[in-house]
Amino acid sequence: MTERSHDALIALRRIQQRTDQASKRLAQMVGVTPSQLIVLQHLQDNEECSAGDIAELTQLKHATITALVDKMVERSFVSRFKSDEDKRRVWLKLEPAGKAIIQSAPNLLQDTFTLKFEALVQWQQAMVVTVLEQVASILDAETIDAAPVLHSREINETFIVDDKN
Repeated sequence: MTERSHDALIALRRIQQRTDQASKRLAQMVGVTPSQLIVLQHLQDNEECSAGDIAELTQLKHATITALVDKMVERSFVSRFKSDEDKRRVWLKLEPAGKAIIQSAPNLLQDTFTLKFEALVQWQQAMVVTVLEQVASILDAETIDAAPVLHSREINETFIVDDKN
């Protein structure tokens, strides 16, 4: 292994560890994952939203959103109700417990990243994106469907596995 390969792997590991730390901090402080917090925030911003709407807004898979919402319904953060106009349509509603989570949650790591990334000049942003896309390619990860959520999964967390990715 060359020194540059060594340095690159250390940088990747630091990013992975920082993501893990941020996810654990959020879980310890308010008891939700970054993905769950993002769903709660979208519900706060959009009065009438379905799981499909949230999937589109977050770029997470519909099955993933359904599993997240199921957990949040169990914890009374969110409720489901049928549309008055179309009984087949199910809306999601942010409940007071969900609002309390949003109020007490720390900033998400992707919010910190976005703020600092957008402060870079255009050519630096382009360079960072190009390098990250190249790293994804080196790791054979360029075809993995991923949402813009920095999140590490706990071993006991249920998530949907897509055999294609």
